[in-house]
Amino acid sequence: MLESLRSVVKFRRFEPNPVKRRLNGAANVDDLRSIAKRRLPAGVFDYIDGGAEDEIALTNNSEAFRRIGFRPRVLRDVSSIDTSVSLLGRTTPLPLVLAPTGFTRVADTQGELAVARACARRGIPYTLSTMGTRSIEELAAASDSVPWGGEGQRRLWFQVYMWRDRGLVRELVERAAAADYEALVLTVDTARLGRRERDVRRGMTLPPKLGLDTIFDGIRRPGWTWTFLRNEPIVFANVATSSAAGDIDDGSRAVDLAQHIQDQFDPSLNWDDVEWLRSIWDGKILLKGVQSVADTELAVANGIDAVCLSNHGGRQLDGAPAPIELVAPCRDAVDDSIELIVDGGIRRGSDIVKARALGADAAMAARVYLYALGAGGELGVDWMLDFLTDGVRQTMALCGQTRAQDLTRELLTEV
Repeated sequence: MLESLRSVVKFRRFEPNPVKRRLNGAANVDDLRSIAKRRLPAGVFDYIDGGAEDEIALTNNSEAFRRIGFRPRVLRDVSSIDTSVSLLGRTTPLPLVLAPTGFTRVADTQGELAVARACARRGIPYTLSTMGTRSIEELAAASDSVPWGGEGQRRLWFQVYMWRDRGLVRELVERAAAADYEALVLTVDTARLGRRERDVRRGMTLPPKLGLDTIFDGIRRPGWTWTFLRNEPIVFANVATSSAAGDIDDGSRAVDLAQHIQDQFDPSLNWDDVEWLRSIWDGKILLKGVQSVADTELAVANGIDAVCLSNHGGRQLDGAPAPIELVAPCRDAVDDSIELIVDGGIRRGSDIVKARALGADAAMAARVYLYALGAGGELGVDWMLDFLTDGVRQTMALCGQTRAQDLTRELLTEV
């Protein structure tokens, strides 16, 4: 009987690393979200997880992917799967870009550095936000510190908000050029900050203010609280290290994000400003926040290299179109005259395959890596990128497709 018992009872090998143990319990991005929700203070989690107003756009971003199905083909040799595509004139191993996020260190103390290192190991482009909590130079150094092997390489983009103070914008752009960033990503959908009602209810500031509610919440999440307290203060690192920032708040004091944007961002942003940006930058320029065929056509007319079809993760205009639903009509309108990146709602590798098949050059994602950071720091980001990569490979194999660059709409059907 003992021999029979030995044959069927196998004990798992104990994992001594507590972060790996935590991640071993995850099967998908929703599980990362659940882990992050348990570990992060409620206000921090809602800042990451929430959207504008009734969160209709937020919900629809992911639901729109679920309305798309596949037409799989069989009896094809799928022993070799090539997920690489061309993006901004360079080969990337996966049609994925990680999007810019502000105040990333509220999810994990390493913040953008952890994401940059994970991306550099795989050669996946990562976009640093103007409102990031690590500086342009810190991110470049972190990416270069990774021993590149296989497909690994540094691909850094810098996201620009158009400040009222153009001197600050110019200085940040010059710093990005000096640090060999590949592209500028101009965000064009923030004339005003969307009404993010979860943050309103929480009285959320960045960094979070300490009150009785936050103290109690911090006691319930001692791991996050202890790490937060014993690390350097969280600030808008690119502003804090700027010689041109003047009296612009660098986040060293708790700020109301909506008021900060209203005070500092230029609501008069227009195509003339895009031309000005081109005059001070020699690299690629992308527009993030395009939400219509008409503006995609204008981007082509104005010589833009790529547009990111995006509704800011459902955090700006509630009721804005789901970006994945814009891909096909925009591709039909502009043919191959501009590169299209679709941002918002990515939760699985199959979503990336759908985006590519509809005509996007790549997908862009942010919340997935914030959940990953909150769940397990840099190891969490590694887990998430491996999960998405494997999901792309699995979906392509099950659909009888061997090359990501050859995916077309013939693969898809509406559910």
